[in-house]
Amino acid sequence: MLERLFIRDFILVDQLELDFSAGFGALTGETGAGKSILVDALGLLLGARADAPVVRLGRERAELSAEFVLAPDSPARDWLVAQDFECDGDRVIVRRVIDSGSRSRAWIGGVPAGIAQLRELGGLLVDVHGQHAHQALMRESAQRELFDQHAGLQAEVTEVTKLYREWQAREQALLRAVQDSDAALRERERVQWRVEELTTLAFEPAAWAALQQEHSRLAHVTQLLEGSAEALALLEDGEVALDAQLAHIAAVLGRLQGFDAALGECCSLIDSASAQVGEAARALRAYAHRLDADPAALARADDRIAAVLGAARKYRCEPDDLPALLADSQLQLDRLAADADPARLEQARDEARTACLHAATHLSSARKPVAARLSTEVTAAMAELAMQGGRFEVALQPLAEPSATGLEEIEFRVSANPGQPLAPLAKVASGGELSRIGLAIQVIASARSGTPTLVFDEVDVGIGGRVAEVVGRQLARLGKARQVLCVTHLPQVAARADWQWSIAKRSQAGQTVSTVSALDAAARIEEIARMLGGEVITDTTRAHAKEMLGERPAG
Repeated sequence: MLERLFIRDFILVDQLELDFSAGFGALTGETGAGKSILVDALGLLLGARADAPVVRLGRERAELSAEFVLAPDSPARDWLVAQDFECDGDRVIVRRVIDSGSRSRAWIGGVPAGIAQLRELGGLLVDVHGQHAHQALMRESAQRELFDQHAGLQAEVTEVTKLYREWQAREQALLRAVQDSDAALRERERVQWRVEELTTLAFEPAAWAALQQEHSRLAHVTQLLEGSAEALALLEDGEVALDAQLAHIAAVLGRLQGFDAALGECCSLIDSASAQVGEAARALRAYAHRLDADPAALARADDRIAAVLGAARKYRCEPDDLPALLADSQLQLDRLAADADPARLEQARDEARTACLHAATHLSSARKPVAARLSTEVTAAMAELAMQGGRFEVALQPLAEPSATGLEEIEFRVSANPGQPLAPLAKVASGGELSRIGLAIQVIASARSGTPTLVFDEVDVGIGGRVAEVVGRQLARLGKARQVLCVTHLPQVAARADWQWSIAKRSQAGQTVSTVSALDAAARIEEIARMLGGEVITDTTRAHAKEMLGERPAG
């Protein structure tokens, strides 16, 4: 569960450090006080995108961190181990820093992490139900995504989508082969010619380097012979030859060494230099002896270099890239050859379709019992939410061919009143009905998920009265097994919470900041009374607040 949340310089918050408790907690406050800021901060720690500026005015960056306690059998613990992240015993700390330019960095257990990793871990730790989730239910795509998530079938849907795209790709390949056979033939001939040319060239990078070195030697053999002869003369011929000068130096130092033995090291170095000069002269003489002009070899090297450079210019690449070009061209030729065989393409298309159909059939079989169960559960929940006689149904409408999401369209249908036929949710539900149905679906989905922390951000918008009391009881019931956090404006919901925080705005140094206060029993009465009666709190509203919190007014 979420144990601690730290926020600094985030929107209207200068600095907050909040310690959370288990059970059902309510976050309340005036409209605009910043109740959803805490949910927004938690969302960013769970991998949400920072689309709008979130750094407090005048600050360089916003800092967020959350500490979670992990159960021994928590999937999040297994995920951390698999991803090589560290956790401190049964705890893990997630941290994110966002600068004023909306660039961010993140850490999990002190180790740098990507936003996608935050999102994966966040999905195992917290389930957030936002205040616009009801409106999203108007879209059929959102209905399908919510249903498949509730059913735990995301992996199966992903597999169907992958196989469907492969099937469609092979369908397009077959279509191109039939419609563009002449163009495909020309392209295949062009690539075939390139493969043959490069294969004949037989370019090898190691041989290319050796050829360039050999060409340089053959092209400059006259300069090499003349230079070698000149160097040998300087080393050995005449009184100014280097070997003669070194011999004279050695003789002088040898005489002087008799007067001072310290010159012994200098004598040794001169002797060594003289020996090395002799070795150099012998090596240079042997080198010059091997040198020989070979016009035929030079011509062959010229032709080879011209062929290689010509191919490189033709295909607009460096010579060393020619082997890779040959490999790519061979792959392209193989693919073109395969694409030119309609029978083979048709077989591949049929195999891909069969695989997609098999996976989609398995997905359909898994969806049917979940659809029946969810229909029954939401219908029962609607009765509790003052929609007695109403019905809810998850309709699985068969498609003629598999789609990227299966063999059926998923549509939520509802009958809000007794005797009315079922119709698409998007067409018949009023705003209040949509809120209640959406809330029922979210509560049921949350009850079946294994996520340890559930966050409801003003999901009770559009309801009130007795329905609000039912919602409060349902959330309290969820809080017996899970940690539940609810941002709410309804006193009936807040009164059912195990603990309550109040969010308020105040002015500080000329800026508006949001503050959070944990409420004790007396403060909760005042806050519930404010939610009931508005700005002016009377003894009557306080008495009502006490009653809602389980107390009775004195006398």
